[in-house]
Amino acid sequence: MSAKRENWDARIGRRIRLRDVHVFLTVAQCGSMARAAQQLSVTQPAISKSVADLEFALGVKLLDRGPQGVAPTDYGKAFERRGLAVFDELRQGVSEIEFLADPRIGEVRLGCPDTLAATLLPPVLERLSAQHPGIRLHIEQTNPVLPDVRQLLDRSVDLMFGRLGPPFGEEVHSEILYRDPMVVVAPVQSKWARRRKVALADLVDERWILYPPDRTPGIFIEQAFREQGLSFPHAIVLGYSLQLRDMLMMTGDYLTIVAASAVPVLNAKRDTVRILPIDLGRNATARPVTIVTLKKRTPSPVVDVFIGCVRAVAKEIKTQIGR
Repeated sequence: MSAKRENWDARIGRRIRLRDVHVFLTVAQCGSMARAAQQLSVTQPAISKSVADLEFALGVKLLDRGPQGVAPTDYGKAFERRGLAVFDELRQGVSEIEFLADPRIGEVRLGCPDTLAATLLPPVLERLSAQHPGIRLHIEQTNPVLPDVRQLLDRSVDLMFGRLGPPFGEEVHSEILYRDPMVVVAPVQSKWARRRKVALADLVDERWILYPPDRTPGIFIEQAFREQGLSFPHAIVLGYSLQLRDMLMMTGDYLTIVAASAVPVLNAKRDTVRILPIDLGRNATARPVTIVTLKKRTPSPVVDVFIGCVRAVAKEIKTQIGR
């Protein structure tokens, strides 16, 4: 046996307890031993002892203590990062065993913006529940502009949906599912919906519901107006809510720009809107919808099942919108 292996067995392997690692990770995330004790339903002295035992086993200081709480040292940050990965692998191992024992059950943790939760997710859930009714989906709302991949890196979600293509970073993988063009839509009772020919310039002074022009996809929409020599319209409403668009479009008084895949959602209850024959330019028509995962993380079987459903639905959407 090598000296290195002997050192691991004697100094670390036999001394590090899983519970102590769990306690340390909780303290690091809470930033306070008192809050960690409350979260774990144990006494603060028990928390202090677990951290001290772990520091003794490793031979380094993991936490800096101060009047404002605790913060990981450089050693602590490194151990926290690896510790989170270890517990994630353990969680996935338990999930895999449960799925192998009963393929009908399991949990998937998904980071998803509201816009995709309203368009891509419903048909995915319909397919998933039909094939695997026992699988539960836990959804974390993410930034509609740019997914925060830290949720992936700290293993709080298994995968994410996004509307921007790669690169997201060296540690993550981005797969383009389909390209979802932006389209101008008008209420069915609008005079614009009845016209065969209409230009963007004709619509500048109309009542608009638009995305903020300083953020995606509003940046691309502002560019589309600018490329045609037009200023960004004075929108009555600026925001991302598809539900609000749905409610306001029913009044017949507004125009809006949405992803093509959102049009069936707006028309779900009744025939509400029509797509106007307006080209918004390449940047607005080539926006990818992506699925984002960690490169060095093997998906559990239940996550693989979910991804399979997503790809199948994405293929159908791609056919519908021709992208």
